[in-house]
Amino acid sequence: MNFTLHQLRIFIEVARQENITKAAENMYMTQPALSIQLKKFQSHFNIALFEKIGKRIYITDFGRSLLEIAKNILAEADNLKYKTREYEGLLTGKLWISSASTGKYVIPYFLSEFINKHNGIDLNLDVSNKTQVINSLRLNKIDFAIVSTIPGNIKVHEEQLLENQLFLVSGTGNDSNKSQLIYREEGSATRTAMEQYFGTPDKRKSIELTSNEAVKQAVIAKLGISILPLIGIKNEILQNQLKIIPSPGLPIVTNWRMIWLKEKKLSPIAEAYLDFIRTEKHGIIEKYFQWFKAFDLDKLDI
Repeated sequence: MNFTLHQLRIFIEVARQENITKAAENMYMTQPALSIQLKKFQSHFNIALFEKIGKRIYITDFGRSLLEIAKNILAEADNLKYKTREYEGLLTGKLWISSASTGKYVIPYFLSEFINKHNGIDLNLDVSNKTQVINSLRLNKIDFAIVSTIPGNIKVHEEQLLENQLFLVSGTGNDSNKSQLIYREEGSATRTAMEQYFGTPDKRKSIELTSNEAVKQAVIAKLGISILPLIGIKNEILQNQLKIIPSPGLPIVTNWRMIWLKEKKLSPIAEAYLDFIRTEKHGIIEKYFQWFKAFDLDKLDI
């Protein structure tokens, strides 16, 4: 057998998604390129790894029996890489972070200097909705979670990062009682904020979308109005694509924060990153988010 580690990663991701398109997206590959590599990996075995039923694919019993072996091979390959770096005097290993979706506008700036400084660290950053992020934290699959509100059902430590302001916005600047409300999906912190302000979706004509980007584009297209975090709509406001609707009780103000389980023993890498955040976060805010602190809503055409 002469398969590659890359083919193993593709096999694992396809098995996880049971969907070629999603696997290709997650691996930043085109669907044809991923399919070619998957076929090459399959060619080493006389028994099918997957079967197609209708439009869906399913991992076979044989494929499932190989899955843990494939994961173990990749884990040992990582150990080999990290051990080499360790002997070179580098901080090595993986840093596992999961961020609520709007956190993608925040967390990269709190990571770049640290990751660039420590070449031996591999970053695994998953961006999802709040419910999935908290579930990953609860199951101890990650080192840190990036959220705007602290979950009430698990014990965590926290390190505050940046203020989060949510405003009511539209593509026209007007809001009537007939305006359609555009909600995020269940489990999103932005969805919770909207429900606290407007009530549940069934009380007013509404639609539901699965990302803040989708909501933002729908509002720009004048499909309705929504409550969105300022940090994700700065450019659209300055370009007059979105308008903030002055509303009593808004903005809703929370804080982006990094949380981790109280009982978790942090790895050396996680400890190093936490020390970095505590030491450097104010400088990062001044460098990258000064616009956010000084954003003068009174000067905008709202």
